[in-house]
Amino acid sequence: MSKGIIVLAIAISFWTAWLVILGYQEAFHHLISNWQIALTMLFGSIIAGGTSIGGGAVAFPVFTKLLHIPTHDAKAFSLAIQSVGMSAASLAICLTGIRVEWQVILWGSLGGFLGIFLGLGYAPVLPPDVLKMSFTIMLSSFAMTLFALNKDVRQCHLSVPTWSFLERGLFLLAGLLGGIMSGLVGNGIDIFIFSMMVLLFRISEKGATLTSVVLMAINAVAGLALQVFVFNDFTEQVCGYWLAAIPIVVVGAPLGAIFCSLLRRETIANILIYLIFIEMVTSVLLIPLRPIVVYSSLTALIIFSSLNYWMYRTQAYEVQHSNFQGWKC
Repeated sequence: MSKGIIVLAIAISFWTAWLVILGYQEAFHHLISNWQIALTMLFGSIIAGGTSIGGGAVAFPVFTKLLHIPTHDAKAFSLAIQSVGMSAASLAICLTGIRVEWQVILWGSLGGFLGIFLGLGYAPVLPPDVLKMSFTIMLSSFAMTLFALNKDVRQCHLSVPTWSFLERGLFLLAGLLGGIMSGLVGNGIDIFIFSMMVLLFRISEKGATLTSVVLMAINAVAGLALQVFVFNDFTEQVCGYWLAAIPIVVVGAPLGAIFCSLLRRETIANILIYLIFIEMVTSVLLIPLRPIVVYSSLTALIIFSSLNYWMYRTQAYEVQHSNFQGWKC
């Protein structure tokens, strides 16, 4: 079965469930009433399925500045819609036999479940602009390190080279921190795990991206359940946005994942760096740089730059030429 047919079959399955559960009139009422949301997620879902930064690089500035949606609602929607879009992308990845790192997904998710709970619980305490700019700084720090890593031709592992207590602990911790970030801003666990796989474990960006998509799907479902049943912050307005975007993201996210699987590793890295640059520019232009935002951004820059530099310089998982089992990249 071709990849195109698989994507179409997934979309038809989700569309059918969407129509049957809501009914024809209510389903299209949500879609027409919130057509701006659906249009935004047409582009956001492709980015979400094909990269490790999610669709927030497109959705957040459009939602908060052009559509004047409150920051909290934009964050809640971001996490909720990924439970559908990333799940559809994950189905496409699994059904087409694309390789992902299941142990990374397991240990990252174990930390992520607790992290998302903590992030959702403490999100109201921290100013939204501080959270958003800190997340952008984290992405920018990673992009600079990724650029440095890819200056020369390098060799990549096919998978995490060793699995001991240390590796499990590292992915558990990355999942915890990424889950907290996902609870705070709507996404983050995917880029946390992706950066560790690429910078520390020297895995190709292609394999790391698709692994991060499946990981984000699982954790977004957990996050949606927490929003609905524990924290009660999945409002009627956010639900309307969510229902309008569902038929769009179940096409865009799987297409993004399939597109990613066909690209060269260098192309994926360049696209990711370019998207993070756009994220940085839009954040600087749209978020007022009041003192607390500047100070928190500088703190985030020091912390994440130090962490990324440590992973970049660590040689423990460097590919050994004598027993190389991977590919040049």
